[in-house]
Amino acid sequence: MANVEYVFGIHAVQTKLQRNPERVQEVWFQEGREDQRLNQVKGLADEQGIECQIMPRRELDNKVKGRHQGVVAACTPNPAKDEGFLKDLLENLQVPAFLLILDGVTDPHNLGACLRTADAAGVHAVIAPKDKSASLNSTVSKVACGAAETMPFVQVTNLARCLKSLQDAGVWITGTAGEATQHIHQVDLKGPVALIMGAEGDGMRRLTREGCDQLVKIPMAGEVSSLNVSVAAGVCLFEAVRQRT
Repeated sequence: MANVEYVFGIHAVQTKLQRNPERVQEVWFQEGREDQRLNQVKGLADEQGIECQIMPRRELDNKVKGRHQGVVAACTPNPAKDEGFLKDLLENLQVPAFLLILDGVTDPHNLGACLRTADAAGVHAVIAPKDKSASLNSTVSKVACGAAETMPFVQVTNLARCLKSLQDAGVWITGTAGEATQHIHQVDLKGPVALIMGAEGDGMRRLTREGCDQLVKIPMAGEVSSLNVSVAAGVCLFEAVRQRT
Protein backbone atom coordinates (compact mmCIF):
# COMPACT_ATOMS: atom_id res chain seq x y z
CA MET A 1 0.00 0.00 0.00
CA ALA A 2 1.28 3.47 -0.86
CA ASN A 3 1.50 6.24 1.76
CA VAL A 4 0.68 3.91 4.63
CA GLU A 5 2.00 3.50 8.15
CA TYR A 6 1.53 0.34 10.16
CA VAL A 7 0.23 0.86 13.68
CA PHE A 8 0.61 -2.17 15.93
CA GLY A 9 -0.13 -3.28 19.45
CA ILE A 10 -3.55 -3.61 21.09
CA HIS A 11 -3.62 -0.22 22.82
CA ALA A 12 -2.24 1.74 19.84
CA VAL A 13 -4.67 0.19 17.34
CA GLN A 14 -7.61 0.50 19.73
CA THR A 15 -6.92 4.20 20.29
CA LYS A 16 -6.55 4.74 16.55
CA LEU A 17 -9.97 3.15 15.95
CA GLN A 18 -11.54 5.25 18.70
CA ARG A 19 -9.94 8.60 17.84
CA ASN A 20 -9.22 8.50 14.11
CA PRO A 21 -11.16 5.63 12.50
CA GLU A 22 -11.24 7.49 9.18
CA ARG A 23 -7.47 6.96 8.89
CA VAL A 24 -7.63 3.17 9.39
CA GLN A 25 -7.70 1.34 6.05
CA GLU A 26 -7.47 -2.28 7.17
CA VAL A 27 -6.77 -4.30 10.32
CA TRP A 28 -4.97 -7.65 10.43
CA PHE A 29 -5.34 -10.10 13.30
CA GLN A 30 -3.13 -13.05 14.17
CA GLU A 31 -4.50 -16.44 13.24
CA GLY A 32 -5.38 -18.64 16.20
CA ARG A 33 -5.09 -15.89 18.78
CA GLU A 34 -8.27 -15.20 20.72
CA ASP A 35 -8.60 -13.04 23.82
CA GLN A 36 -11.01 -10.44 25.16
CA ARG A 37 -8.88 -7.39 24.33
CA LEU A 38 -8.34 -8.46 20.73
CA ASN A 39 -12.05 -9.16 20.39
CA GLN A 40 -12.77 -5.60 21.59
CA VAL A 41 -10.46 -4.23 18.88
CA LYS A 42 -12.17 -6.44 16.31
CA GLY A 43 -15.56 -5.17 17.48
CA LEU A 44 -14.46 -1.54 17.08
CA ALA A 45 -13.22 -2.23 13.56
CA ASP A 46 -16.48 -3.97 12.66
CA GLU A 47 -18.52 -1.05 14.02
CA GLN A 48 -16.61 1.33 11.77
CA GLY A 49 -17.02 -0.93 8.74
CA ILE A 50 -13.25 -1.41 8.43
CA GLU A 51 -12.02 -4.49 6.60
CA CYS A 52 -10.37 -7.10 8.82
CA GLN A 53 -8.22 -10.07 7.84
CA ILE A 54 -6.82 -13.05 9.71
CA MET A 55 -3.25 -14.05 8.88
CA PRO A 56 -0.46 -16.23 10.28
CA ARG A 57 1.82 -14.69 12.89
CA ARG A 58 4.77 -14.86 10.51
CA GLU A 59 3.07 -12.46 8.10
CA LEU A 60 2.32 -9.99 10.91
CA ASP A 61 5.94 -10.29 12.10
CA ASN A 62 7.10 -9.34 8.62
CA LYS A 63 4.95 -6.20 8.54
CA VAL A 64 6.34 -4.47 11.63
CA LYS A 65 9.43 -4.37 13.81
CA GLY A 66 8.29 -4.80 17.38
CA ARG A 67 5.81 -6.73 19.52
CA HIS A 68 2.48 -6.47 17.73
CA GLN A 69 0.38 -8.44 20.26
CA GLY A 70 -1.57 -10.05 17.44
CA VAL A 71 -2.89 -6.95 15.69
CA VAL A 72 -1.59 -4.55 13.01
CA ALA A 73 -3.51 -1.74 11.32
CA ALA A 74 -2.73 -0.11 7.97
CA CYS A 75 -3.36 3.62 8.35
CA THR A 76 -2.85 6.85 6.51
CA PRO A 77 0.04 8.67 8.21
CA ASN A 78 -0.64 10.84 11.24
CA PRO A 79 0.34 14.39 10.21
CA ALA A 80 2.23 16.56 12.68
CA LYS A 81 0.78 19.97 13.58
CA ASP A 82 2.41 23.22 12.44
CA GLU A 83 3.13 26.70 13.79
CA GLY A 84 -0.37 27.85 12.84
CA PHE A 85 -1.91 25.20 15.06
CA LEU A 86 0.35 26.27 17.94
CA LYS A 87 -0.64 29.93 17.54
CA ASP A 88 -4.34 29.04 17.59
CA LEU A 89 -3.83 26.78 20.61
CA LEU A 90 -2.18 29.52 22.65
CA GLU A 91 -4.83 32.07 21.71
CA ASN A 92 -7.69 29.79 22.77
CA LEU A 93 -6.35 28.24 25.97
CA GLN A 94 -8.40 29.08 29.07
CA VAL A 95 -5.57 28.04 31.44
CA PRO A 96 -1.82 28.82 31.55
CA ALA A 97 0.01 27.10 28.70
CA PHE A 98 1.87 23.91 29.57
CA LEU A 99 4.22 22.78 26.78
CA LEU A 100 7.03 20.27 26.31
CA ILE A 101 9.78 21.00 23.77
CA LEU A 102 12.14 18.28 22.55
CA ASP A 103 15.33 19.68 21.03
CA GLY A 104 16.79 17.04 18.73
CA VAL A 105 15.37 13.84 20.25
CA THR A 106 16.05 11.34 17.45
CA ASP A 107 15.08 7.99 19.00
CA PRO A 108 11.43 7.14 18.19
CA HIS A 109 11.21 5.09 21.39
CA ASN A 110 12.11 8.19 23.40
CA LEU A 111 9.66 10.33 21.44
CA GLY A 112 6.88 7.82 22.07
CA ALA A 113 7.69 7.68 25.79
CA CYS A 114 7.77 11.49 25.99
CA LEU A 115 4.37 11.75 24.27
CA ARG A 116 2.95 9.21 26.72
CA THR A 117 4.36 11.09 29.71
CA ALA A 118 3.21 14.45 28.36
CA ASP A 119 -0.32 13.10 27.90
CA ALA A 120 -0.34 11.79 31.47
CA ALA A 121 0.86 15.15 32.81
CA GLY A 122 -1.78 17.16 30.95
CA VAL A 123 0.60 18.93 28.58
CA HIS A 124 -1.16 20.93 25.87
CA ALA A 125 1.32 20.15 23.07
CA VAL A 126 4.76 18.67 22.40
CA ILE A 127 7.00 20.71 20.10
CA ALA A 128 10.07 19.59 18.13
CA PRO A 129 12.12 20.89 15.19
CA LYS A 130 11.50 19.23 11.82
CA ASP A 131 15.19 18.54 11.18
CA LYS A 132 17.31 16.04 13.11
CA SER A 133 14.41 14.88 15.25
CA ALA A 134 12.24 11.79 15.38
CA SER A 135 8.92 11.99 13.54
CA LEU A 136 5.65 10.20 14.18
CA ASN A 137 5.79 6.58 12.98
CA SER A 138 4.57 3.13 13.97
CA THR A 139 7.24 2.70 16.67
CA VAL A 140 6.31 6.03 18.24
CA SER A 141 2.63 5.05 18.22
CA LYS A 142 3.35 1.68 19.84
CA VAL A 143 5.53 3.12 22.61
CA ALA A 144 3.15 6.01 23.22
CA CYS A 145 0.29 3.56 23.95
CA GLY A 146 -2.33 5.77 22.32
CA ALA A 147 -0.85 9.15 23.27
CA ALA A 148 0.33 9.72 19.69
CA GLU A 149 -3.37 10.04 18.78
CA THR A 150 -4.30 12.38 21.64
CA MET A 151 -1.24 14.56 22.23
CA PRO A 152 -0.73 17.34 19.65
CA PHE A 153 2.78 17.00 18.17
CA VAL A 154 3.98 20.24 16.59
CA GLN A 155 6.98 20.25 14.24
CA VAL A 156 8.51 23.68 13.62
CA THR A 157 10.94 24.81 10.94
CA ASN A 158 13.00 27.07 13.20
CA LEU A 159 13.00 26.25 16.93
CA ALA A 160 14.81 29.44 17.98
CA ARG A 161 12.17 31.52 16.20
CA CYS A 162 9.42 29.41 17.81
CA LEU A 163 10.88 30.09 21.27
CA LYS A 164 10.80 33.83 20.58
CA SER A 165 7.15 33.67 19.49
CA LEU A 166 6.28 31.70 22.63
CA GLN A 167 7.97 34.34 24.78
CA ASP A 168 6.07 37.06 22.94
CA ALA A 169 2.88 35.17 23.87
CA GLY A 170 3.87 35.24 27.55
CA VAL A 171 5.26 31.71 27.86
CA TRP A 172 8.28 31.31 30.18
CA ILE A 173 10.94 29.09 28.57
CA THR A 174 12.67 26.72 31.01
CA GLY A 175 15.54 24.64 29.65
CA THR A 176 17.17 21.64 31.32
CA ALA A 177 20.97 21.53 31.49
CA GLY A 178 23.48 19.81 33.73
CA GLU A 179 25.41 23.04 34.29
CA ALA A 180 22.36 24.91 35.62
CA THR A 181 22.62 26.34 39.14
CA GLN A 182 18.94 25.93 40.03
CA HIS A 183 17.16 22.65 40.70
CA ILE A 184 13.82 21.98 39.01
CA HIS A 185 12.16 22.09 42.47
CA GLN A 186 13.46 25.63 43.13
CA VAL A 187 11.79 27.46 40.22
CA ASP A 188 8.22 28.64 39.69
CA LEU A 189 6.44 26.54 37.05
CA LYS A 190 2.87 27.59 37.80
CA GLY A 191 2.36 30.10 34.97
CA PRO A 192 2.53 29.66 31.19
CA VAL A 193 5.59 27.46 30.77
CA ALA A 194 7.47 25.48 28.15
CA LEU A 195 9.95 22.88 29.41
CA ILE A 196 12.79 22.00 27.04
CA MET A 197 14.50 18.62 27.08
CA GLY A 198 17.72 18.30 25.08
CA ALA A 199 18.84 15.56 22.73
CA GLU A 200 20.08 12.20 23.95
CA GLY A 201 23.68 12.70 25.04
CA ASP A 202 24.27 16.21 23.64
CA GLY A 203 21.58 18.16 25.46
CA MET A 204 20.15 21.39 24.09
CA ARG A 205 21.78 23.12 21.13
CA ARG A 206 23.50 26.47 21.71
CA LEU A 207 20.80 28.61 20.09
CA THR A 208 18.11 26.79 22.06
CA ARG A 209 20.00 27.31 25.32
CA GLU A 210 20.42 31.01 24.54
CA GLY A 211 16.68 31.32 23.92
CA CYS A 212 15.76 30.09 27.40
CA ASP A 213 14.54 32.39 30.18
CA GLN A 214 16.07 30.11 32.78
CA LEU A 215 18.00 26.85 33.08
CA VAL A 216 17.31 24.11 35.61
CA LYS A 217 18.71 20.71 36.46
CA ILE A 218 17.46 17.58 38.16
CA PRO A 219 19.33 16.90 41.43
CA MET A 220 21.31 13.67 41.04
CA ALA A 221 22.36 11.78 44.19
CA GLY A 222 24.00 8.70 42.66
CA GLU A 223 26.93 7.96 40.38
CA VAL A 224 25.12 8.45 37.05
CA SER A 225 25.34 11.95 35.60
CA SER A 226 22.13 12.03 33.58
CA LEU A 227 18.76 10.37 32.99
CA ASN A 228 17.12 9.06 29.86
CA VAL A 229 15.30 11.96 28.19
CA SER A 230 11.84 10.47 28.69
CA VAL A 231 12.55 9.82 32.39
CA ALA A 232 13.92 13.34 32.82
CA ALA A 233 10.84 14.73 31.08
CA GLY A 234 8.63 12.83 33.52
CA VAL A 235 10.49 14.22 36.54
CA CYS A 236 10.27 17.81 35.27
CA LEU A 237 6.69 17.65 33.99
CA PHE A 238 5.31 16.19 37.19
CA GLU A 239 7.15 18.75 39.30
CA ALA A 240 5.25 21.33 37.25
CA VAL A 241 2.03 19.35 37.79
CA ARG A 242 2.67 19.34 41.55
CA GLN A 243 3.08 23.10 41.59
CA ARG A 244 0.18 23.82 39.24
CA THR A 245 -2.31 21.77 41.26
